[in-house]
Order: sequence, then C-alpha cells, then structure tokens
Amino acid sequence: MAMFGTLTDRLADTFKNLRGKGKLSPADVDGTVREIRRALLDADVALEVVKDFTGRVRERALGDEVNKALNPAQQVVQIVNEELVTILGGQQRRLEFAKQPPTIIMLAGLQGAGKTTLAGKLAKWLRSEGHTPVLVAADLQRPNAVTQLQVVGEQAGVPVFAPEPGNGTGDPVKVAKEAVKHAKSKQYDVVIVDTAGRLGVDAELMKQASNIRKAIDPDEVLFVIDAMIGQDAIQTARAFQEGVDFTGVVLSKLDGDARGGAALSVASVTGRPIMFASTGEGLDDFEQFHPDRMASRILDLGDILTLIEQAQKAFDEEEARKTAEKFATDSFTLEDFLAQMQQLKNMGSIKGMLGMLPGAKGMREQLDNFDESEITRTEAIIQSMTVQERRQPKVLNGSRRLRIAKGSGTTVTEVNALVNRFEQAAKMMKTVAKGGTPQIPGMGPIPGQRFGGGSSKKKGKTSRSGNPAKRAAENAALAAGKSLTPSAPAGSGFGLGSKAGGPSEEELASLQKFLGRG
Repeated sequence: MAMFGTLTDRLADTFKNLRGKGKLSPADVDGTVREIRRALLDADVALEVVKDFTGRVRERALGDEVNKALNPAQQVVQIVNEELVTILGGQQRRLEFAKQPPTIIMLAGLQGAGKTTLAGKLAKWLRSEGHTPVLVAADLQRPNAVTQLQVVGEQAGVPVFAPEPGNGTGDPVKVAKEAVKHAKSKQYDVVIVDTAGRLGVDAELMKQASNIRKAIDPDEVLFVIDAMIGQDAIQTARAFQEGVDFTGVVLSKLDGDARGGAALSVASVTGRPIMFASTGEGLDDFEQFHPDRMASRILDLGDILTLIEQAQKAFDEEEARKTAEKFATDSFTLEDFLAQMQQLKNMGSIKGMLGMLPGAKGMREQLDNFDESEITRTEAIIQSMTVQERRQPKVLNGSRRLRIAKGSGTTVTEVNALVNRFEQAAKMMKTVAKGGTPQIPGMGPIPGQRFGGGSSKKKGKTSRSGNPAKRAAENAALAAGKSLTPSAPAGSGFGLGSKAGGPSEEELASLQKFLGRG
C-alpha cells in the first residue's frame, strides 16, 4: 500500500539491525524504540499516540517475553505488530443494523474528504451484501453536489432521493427527514445521508450536521476523513467528535502517497473504530477495515485473507472449473485468456493485490514500475482479432499480425510478444493441470524436480568449499538434488516464520480451498 510505503521501509531497516542478535541489551531496545519513534513521527502520527505506543513497546521489549524468546528480533516485531493492532482499534467493528428497518447511516466530514464518492462505494458494497440502500442528497450547499451523488448512485446501481436541486437552496434537515419516510414507504432497508462539508471546521457546519443528526437519529454516524491530511486529522476528528459525535471512522484516499499518520492516530485519539477504508478511485475500491490486517501490511507481513476475499468475489466457480478442464485438454484459447484477464481486473488494482503479499517491500521497485495499462493493451490486441484467430493462433501470419497491430493501436512486436506469452502460459498451465511442475522461463529448473523425464542433478557440479567436511556435506546435498543456497521461509516478512508474520493455518486453509476450486 503506497500510503505506508516509507513507514514500512523505515521499520524494515530498524528491525534488520536486530537480526542475528542472540540477546537484546537495554541499549539495543532503546535504539530500536528511538528509530520506531522517528519513523512514526515522520509518518505524521500524532505525538501523544507515538509516546504511548513506543512506551508500551519498550516496556514489553525489556520484559521477560523477549529475554526468554529463542529469537528476540522476531519477538520485538511481534510486539510492534500487536501494539499497532491496538492503536488501529484492536478488533474489527461491523455496521450495526437497526432491529426495525431502515438502518440510517449519516456521513459527516470536511469538504474534499470524499464523502459523496464514498456514499456510492458504501451503497454498492451494501447492495452486494444483500441490502437495498437508498442514497440521500442532503448536501445542498456545494455546487453540483446533488448532481454528483446522482451520477455516483447510477454507477453504483442504487436509487438517489434528491427532492432539492441544491447549489445553495433547500433545507437539508427537511430533506433528511423526508428521506426516512420515503425509505419506509419504498421498503429500502438502509438510508445513507450525504451531508455538506466545509473547507475547515466552523460553527455553521457543526450546527447543520448536529441538526440533521437530531432530526433523523441515525444508527451510525460515519466520520469520513482524508488519510492524506496528516496532523490536521486529529484536530478535525476531535472537532467533529465534540460538535456532532460519530460512531465510526472511514478512511478515504488510502491509496495516496502521503505519510498516512491519520490512519494510525484517529482511532486511538477518538476512541472510535475505523470501520471502512477507501483504497482507490473506483466504486469497488472499498473494503472493511481490519486492524490486524492493516498492521500486517504496514510491517510487510502481507494480507492473505483480504487477497482471498477479493479473489472469491471476482472469480466465478463454474468458469474456474471449465478453464481447468480446458488447460488439461489443450483447448485453452486466446478468448479464455482474455476472460481470465478481465476477471483479474475485476479484483481491482493488480499493484494493490501484489502489495498484499508477504515481503512485498522486496518487490517495491518492480511494483512501482508495473504498468496497469499493459492489461488494457493486451485486451485491445485480442479484441482486434477475428474469432478464428482467437481460437487458432497458429493462423496468425505476418499480414494478419500487421492488421491486428493497426486495429489495436499497438505494434507488430507487441502482438508477437503477446502470442508468445500466451503459448508459454498455455504450455505451463497444461503441465500444472496434469499434476506436473512447470519450468518457468528465465528461472531454470527447480532443484529436486524432474522435467520431461530428465534428471534434476546438474552434471559435474560440486562444492567448492575449502573445508573437507563441509565439502563432503555439500556434495551429498547436491547429489540429493538440494540447493546450496539457504532460503528464508516462504511468506515471511523480516525473516519471520509463520508465528510472527507468515500466513496462519487458517489463512493457508482458506487459500488452499480457493485454489482447489473446480
């Protein structure tokens, strides 16, 4: 996640210095805590939160749990992880629905925080959860706010109640009251009220928001805060808490490249849970907030569960079964390749998904250079082909490839590269479908695996160690097909094993279940 990229890097460098130490001295702990404090302050986390956080980390790091640990460095990372979960709110908090519908949700926050777009995201998410929401245009002040909500509602497939044109005219309290009556008569089970904001906190803004709250008595008041506003987040959150009060927080623009201190401060300072996060510009870039998963992302320990959930939403079980059959029978075509890519796109940002993998920090440069538009170009190339060309790529001669390149706005080289990639992918997936292990281009054979009946042993390769005992052991390892290069445990961040940060048994079981579909 770009928002915490710098903080993640700083913390990674801090923990790296602890590796290899059998025991941590008070000086080691103090040095580590000092670096953590600097990293958090540089990320715009509120001073009071930083003091409490580092105080608890220091106390625990100097205690028995680290002194008795087999790997003190891993134990310190575990402590930091647990304390991060605490300042992010501890437990996940879900929306509380009214026993007697409709459930009324009021959105509050400053102008520019992204309330209107977020109203659409929340409505679309609720609809996917089986609810029947209605959006209410109660921001009658900001120019075109009503029109914007109507556009967002249409994109989300959710009705909008907008009896007033806005642009400075109309009574928002009256609109909110009428909206609740409208929802009851039309049997909508959730009412989402979009209210006006200001560029800064002022008495008029608070009075209007407070009046709307009193008039409709909402079940939830969600404070929408721009995750990029830094230290101002705390003053704004406190002002809204005193003036209107809120039951939960929604972080918007969490995909930005700012330092993200608001996210790490607001729950701790207000005592109100972060319930949702907006992670991009699309209406689907919206997720429930899990403090433990967010802490794992910040510490580069991955977020496998969210990745699984996104995949389960985007991928169709029946389609997955059919595709697996096509791989096994060698009937996988460019049409199927296109369909798979489009399903992948439905999951959201590819960069964002890769960033949820454990150890993503090590891929930061590759992730930064990853071009999401490459998928769009690939789609254009395949869509410029005839049905026969998609199903039988072997008919693609030079003149056909030139026509496809012109039709898709690409070059013949790009068309050739796509066809080659497709053929390699189809070959690899056929091997996997038949229970084999593919040889990945550019990586060489996997030690200990056989390909096409060949041997995995490398002829003539022996240990070069000057120590006779070590040389004998390494030659025996090579004879058994094992690598001489020790590797870190898979799925580990900062060299941690499964206890501190790799996927848990529950996560691995979920992933295995998903990948085993069809």
